[in-house]
Amino acid sequence: MPTIFIVMGIIVLIVLIFSAAFTVQQQTVAVIQRFGRFAKMSHSGLNFKIPLIDHIAGHISLRINQLDVKIETKTEDNVFVHVTVSVQYQVLPEKLYDAFYKLINPKEQISSYVFDIVRAQVPKLKLDNVFENKDEIANAVNAELSQAMSDFGYQIIKSLVTDIEPDAQVKSAMNEINAAQRLRVAAQEKGEAEKVLMVKKAEAEAESKKLQGEGIANQRRAIINGLKESVDDFQKSIKGSTAHDVMNLVMVTQYFDTLKDIGASSKANAVFIPHSPGAVADLTAQIRDALLQADGAKDA
Repeated sequence: MPTIFIVMGIIVLIVLIFSAAFTVQQQTVAVIQRFGRFAKMSHSGLNFKIPLIDHIAGHISLRINQLDVKIETKTEDNVFVHVTVSVQYQVLPEKLYDAFYKLINPKEQISSYVFDIVRAQVPKLKLDNVFENKDEIANAVNAELSQAMSDFGYQIIKSLVTDIEPDAQVKSAMNEINAAQRLRVAAQEKGEAEKVLMVKKAEAEAESKKLQGEGIANQRRAIINGLKESVDDFQKSIKGSTAHDVMNLVMVTQYFDTLKDIGASSKANAVFIPHSPGAVADLTAQIRDALLQADGAKDA
């Protein structure tokens, strides 16, 4: 019998020794209570407590946590929007007691503050300004939340407005307005491009007509100079010939050249002209009379 009691005592002693030892994870603090009252904070690693007297009341994480809070509120121009605010927070190492005992649910407390701050800031702004001033909203949340939560042992690292989502109909209307503005800009650019093309085309046509006129003038000048040289050469080679004889010969030559060109063209239309020696003489007389009348008008 005494042996049994000794064995049982040894077993109980071993159990008590093992129950006295415990480990705490990295970046975590264990809160130890003794008879329901705070005793100490145990940090990461191997720790000991008094068996049957001390117990672990809870753990506090020293890591940075993130809480996403989605708030529905109204802007100054009466548009309902959903604003998502991401709050990054951390327990202050020097205020572990306050962080564990002063707040039952820190996430709900932070969410309440964020709701209050955002619903005080957004109604002062119109919808477009909410998108433009989201950093100012985040800064306001960060400033007021940091001051409020520091009393409870929490440090606010950063507050970010991560999403602003208007009502579906409002979003659709905004997209339509943006699309209409872009179409208007595109139409203006297209009109300017067509205007430039028309101006350039007109400038090109004017330049073409100018060059064409210069070409015709140069051609006629060359013809006149060639005829003049031909008349001089003809009078020198054939004595007794006059300018009148030379012009008759030139006109007859051009007449036959014209007939030759008409006949050589496969797509030429039918041309009915008198073709007899007398007709050629009449044609020559008509051209000569026209030239003489032009000279007479010029002298007058």
